[in-house]
Amino acid sequence: MTEQLTPEDTLTQETKMTTLPDTIRLTTAQAIVRWLLNQYIEIDGVETRICGGGFGIFGHGNVPCLGEAIYPHIAEMPLYRGQNEQGMGFAAAAYAKYHLRRRFMFCTASAGPGTANLLTAAALAHANRLPMLMLCGDTFLTRLPDPVLQQLEHFGNPTLGVNDAFKPVSRYWDRITHPAQVIQSLPAALATMLDPADCGPAFLGLPQDVQGWTYDYPVGFFARRVHRIRRQTPDMREITDAAALLAGAQRPIIIAGGGVQYSGAVSELTEFAEAHGIPVVETIAGRANMCADHPLNIGPIGVTGSDSANAIAEQADVVLAVGTRLQDFTTGSWTAFAGDARFIGLNVGRHDAMKHLSQPVVGDAKLALPQLGAALDGYCAPQDWTTRAKDERRAWDAYVADNVAQGNRPNSYAQAIGVVNDLCDKRDRVVTAAGGLPAEVTANWRTLDVGTVDVEFGFSCMGYEIAGGWGARIAQAEVEPERDTIVFVGDGSYLLMNSDIYSSVLTRKKLIVLVLDNGGFAVINKLQNNTGQDSFNNLIADCPTVPDPFAVDFDSHARAMGADAVTVANPAELGAAFTRAKASDKTTVIVMQVDPYEGWTTQGHAWWEIGTPQVSGNANVRAKHAEVEAERAKQRRGV
Repeated sequence: MTEQLTPEDTLTQETKMTTLPDTIRLTTAQAIVRWLLNQYIEIDGVETRICGGGFGIFGHGNVPCLGEAIYPHIAEMPLYRGQNEQGMGFAAAAYAKYHLRRRFMFCTASAGPGTANLLTAAALAHANRLPMLMLCGDTFLTRLPDPVLQQLEHFGNPTLGVNDAFKPVSRYWDRITHPAQVIQSLPAALATMLDPADCGPAFLGLPQDVQGWTYDYPVGFFARRVHRIRRQTPDMREITDAAALLAGAQRPIIIAGGGVQYSGAVSELTEFAEAHGIPVVETIAGRANMCADHPLNIGPIGVTGSDSANAIAEQADVVLAVGTRLQDFTTGSWTAFAGDARFIGLNVGRHDAMKHLSQPVVGDAKLALPQLGAALDGYCAPQDWTTRAKDERRAWDAYVADNVAQGNRPNSYAQAIGVVNDLCDKRDRVVTAAGGLPAEVTANWRTLDVGTVDVEFGFSCMGYEIAGGWGARIAQAEVEPERDTIVFVGDGSYLLMNSDIYSSVLTRKKLIVLVLDNGGFAVINKLQNNTGQDSFNNLIADCPTVPDPFAVDFDSHARAMGADAVTVANPAELGAAFTRAKASDKTTVIVMQVDPYEGWTTQGHAWWEIGTPQVSGNANVRAKHAEVEAERAKQRRGV
């Protein structure tokens, strides 16, 4: 009988520490965990472990070896057990966002469907440029037991499997085929996750046999290492060219994106705007770059923006875009600006800095903004332009005040947002995503402190809200445990993914979850109607396959998962329930029905390109198609 050997003969426990000088014999999985434990990052002069822990659901593809490697270190590197791998990925993304991409969590999933469930979360992290390490089971490298449980067989390519689907949604992808490979792969994955320009998810496929194979690793590989986020100094020629363009501006604006916060450049942005009198508008990711009451904060821009920001954007002659990828909701599908407006793209990523023929400034915002300011040599925007922008903001504030006000009107998202905004602490964190709430929060939330708003709209992913709130709360508890994480979620997203209410209760990571029930997918019903179609298949009441519509008892469902829960009839009752939730140390779910047709924020919208039928038997659809196409004339095609 022939003995089957791994690439390295397995040694006994007694001899594994004495294999070769200055080496240590470990399994692949043990080496991964030991290496992660010894990676630190310097944040504000304090050295902190980069990996805050992990989220894991075990299966045959990761529990025998990776689970064994993690267990001895659960005190230093806690492993949170989620209820669904997709939710774990969302939680990891929200954790990284809270920590401004300077810390991350790993997610581990078993081979097959467990790993496949992470795919959507990886796409979300990729779109939002967020670090997340995925350690996922894979089929056996030897192929001796093939085909195995949960393996996809590709007849012409036996190397192809589910894990290959992660290549388009990972910034770094590798399959570990030998234990020695992690010596190269782990540092490369971490370098990607910490790189300001290339930041995103890293994926390591771990074949089930390779996880347990051993290797004599150099002891030095596991030495404690302290990392720092690279700050890229901009090319002074680009600074000079950008300053020359901006110095000639009569109507300049600054678009402040999420990259401002990741750079830690909020103060530099504010000082730059104040020194040069330039109005600032915010993207969805850039919400909370400035507090609402700052005189140069003119509001959110774009499709889900404000009349104030959009009014000055369409008049601006020079646009300084800082730390933004200029997504279509920011640019109104490139109709929000004058056709002859000139752009300066200040971004650490070359890809983003050069969009739409921008004058690029490739560099870190914290370094580049002071250099650009010095090069402007006393330039200040014309006073009448700045005054006009501030007047527009005052008018918008009046609209929002009326929009969120309670009174003789149907319950709305805006009213709920106003109630919470008035009662929360300025450092509480607000989390929402997808559906109608990103637009309503972006338009109506008045920022009380910088860096307190997480509106996931890079991937606009339903289900992020509660899972992301759980991940954000885990991060928040490390830094400011006395504050709260507040989740706004619609009934549609709640039904899609709610199980991390249970996770938050189990782990004692308190959330305040507001479920605003409009009877289905009301925002898409609104889009359906706005394109001339009749309602169907979005609101539960309009589903042709539903003979007897009924409302879900959300608060009973939440109580079944261990949360406190209450259904309220109106915004006044919501305020009282929210006050009680603030005083509690337990996850609370507050449910309120809102009108699916009335109460939407009707102002502040830029044009958004959507596909509409060029031919239809419905006259209303034809008319709406003509309206959409008429606006296309304003769409920029480059300058």
